[in-house]
Amino acid sequence: MAEKKDFSRVLHIALAGNPNSGKTSIFNGLTGAHQRVGNYPGITVEKKEGYFQDCDCRINVIDLPGTYSLTSYSPEERIARNEILRKDIDVVVVIADSTNLDRNLYLLLQVMELGANTVLVLNMSDEARAGGQKLDIEQMKVLLGIPVVETVGHRGGGIKQLKQAIQDAVANPTHGERLIYNDDLEAALARIGDLLSPGLPADSPPVRWLAIKLLERDQPRIQWLRDNVGNAEDIIQLAEMEIAQLEKNSDENISLYLADTRYAIIAGFMREVRLSEMRRDARRRSEAVDSVLVHRVLGLPIFLLIMYVVFWLTFTAGGPPMGWIEAGFEHLAGWINGLWPAGSESALRSLLVDGIIGGVGGVLVFLPNIIFLFFGLALLEDTGYMARAAFLMDRFMHRFGLHGKSFVPMITGFGCTIPGIMATRTLENERDRLTTMLVLPLMSCGARLPIYLLIIPAFFIKKWQAPMLWLIYIIGIVLAVVLARVLRSTILAGEDAPFVMELPPYRMPTMRAVLMKMVERSWMYIRKAGTVILAISIVMWALTSYPKAPETDAQAEVQEAQALEYSLAGRLGKLIEPVTGTMGADYRVATAMIGAFAAKEVFVAQMGIVFSLGEVDEESTTLREKLKSNYTPLQGFAMILFLLIATPCMATVAVMRRETNSWRWPMLQFWGLTFLGWGLATLVYQIGRLLPM
Repeated sequence: MAEKKDFSRVLHIALAGNPNSGKTSIFNGLTGAHQRVGNYPGITVEKKEGYFQDCDCRINVIDLPGTYSLTSYSPEERIARNEILRKDIDVVVVIADSTNLDRNLYLLLQVMELGANTVLVLNMSDEARAGGQKLDIEQMKVLLGIPVVETVGHRGGGIKQLKQAIQDAVANPTHGERLIYNDDLEAALARIGDLLSPGLPADSPPVRWLAIKLLERDQPRIQWLRDNVGNAEDIIQLAEMEIAQLEKNSDENISLYLADTRYAIIAGFMREVRLSEMRRDARRRSEAVDSVLVHRVLGLPIFLLIMYVVFWLTFTAGGPPMGWIEAGFEHLAGWINGLWPAGSESALRSLLVDGIIGGVGGVLVFLPNIIFLFFGLALLEDTGYMARAAFLMDRFMHRFGLHGKSFVPMITGFGCTIPGIMATRTLENERDRLTTMLVLPLMSCGARLPIYLLIIPAFFIKKWQAPMLWLIYIIGIVLAVVLARVLRSTILAGEDAPFVMELPPYRMPTMRAVLMKMVERSWMYIRKAGTVILAISIVMWALTSYPKAPETDAQAEVQEAQALEYSLAGRLGKLIEPVTGTMGADYRVATAMIGAFAAKEVFVAQMGIVFSLGEVDEESTTLREKLKSNYTPLQGFAMILFLLIATPCMATVAVMRRETNSWRWPMLQFWGLTFLGWGLATLVYQIGRLLPM
């Protein structure tokens, strides 16, 4: 019998790397399903953590934000640097794109400057070899003095060797001892270090790294020095003298001098270890594909066609399993109803059937469609096409005052507005960032998809369902860019920033990576249905069911309507019906729209509760059939239009408040989009009523 491991020893490692270096695939390869996603304390930059168990120990993994350097110019750079400086980080794994080693090694040097115990991962090594590059890995280990591993992250290649390299680094730690610059710079660092080291607190960062930061005139570190070291001004004055001497000797600005010094080290290192260069035609296949997909004329229509295919897949492939789930919930409701006598007024029965199954079940029915949408988007991301889409949209978006980089947060917003808002951190210009955040809710998030999947099949025949879904998404995009133009011409007027973005080569996605993304995003949807939506559904059921209307002799349908009107939710709906009625929404729809502020899926849950009240037999008609019999296609389209545009959910409002550090912008977003949604929905409904049917 094998001895049970207690995994009492815990190690902490951090993964650092440039954007598009394959860092996420390495993280997934190491941690598998043992992952969780949160935010760094006090900010909304995403923090991914996971763990794996190896050699009788548990190894916790932190996936640092992708960054090109460790300066303090962006939140991502500051976070990566601060995490690496943590005393409990045992190993820093630097992931480098093997096809762009010269550029990727710049981050490695900065990590080694920090004195971190480092492992270098040469990811995408298969692509580099296919392009003709050959490296002397053993010589790399000797020159750097650290473990070096080749991996093919998206296929899981080299993960076992990486785990062993991490263990080797823990057993034989290195702290950048082999990193030596030119004589002038080393002498300057030594003189600053001699004056700096005696007065440093015990838990200070490495002396050599602090000296480099002083030469870089890193303001956060200079302030830290003033707060913690008695002779700080003398040290700062010495650093300025050294800067002046280095600039005089090199005839270069100190920032450029330090960058050139690092790149000179990289160039010399690559001459020693690169046995053969990448062929010039290594990216020819990607360039050939780009000549069509990023074509000035054909590119945009192709993008729209690809997105249409994704939506067609969402409806076509998701239809049958959605029907199975729907039938399953109907049978479950019928079985639960059968536990009580016919016509029973049991509150528990109503809660289970009308509140929980009608609410949560009404949301979970659309899980297959959600899965196929996320599958399609993950496929496009992993091929490298989404980066092209951002490049393609830059010219178009600039005409409307949006930055090309804004397209990435906007695409993220199709999954959820919250990470979309977080992703605007990559925008350097504050006006670009605010503009993008304000219009992001117009990107139809995954929470709105159940609304579309409920209403569209209720009013439109099968062949028109995919075109209608595509049209709704396009309306959101068009409204976003038009509104952005208005904002950039008025309250956010200013100069446009240039657009620079790296285009990774096209890659054949692996099913494992695509499925992991699909499962991760779909699980968030399920978890939300089982927690937030469940809680709100119970509250909405209570508001819809109480207080009870007085008993009458009216027929069942009339009595049911009277009971709903008499409830708290019904009274609130009646209160705002004069406003929502202009766009064809009666008090029942109005109450569901109020609930949608908590979470968009609540609209579906509330409609399920409203139209399931009083349904006590298992042959009850589906919610879509109920909608079709109570409303017209024009009313259905007006509902979709309003819910597309109006009332960003409360989580969006909260994140906007944190990101902008002000209530001004979230309130402008909430009320501005709500009035715009109401106005457009009213306009469409009123004009539609005048047209001959």
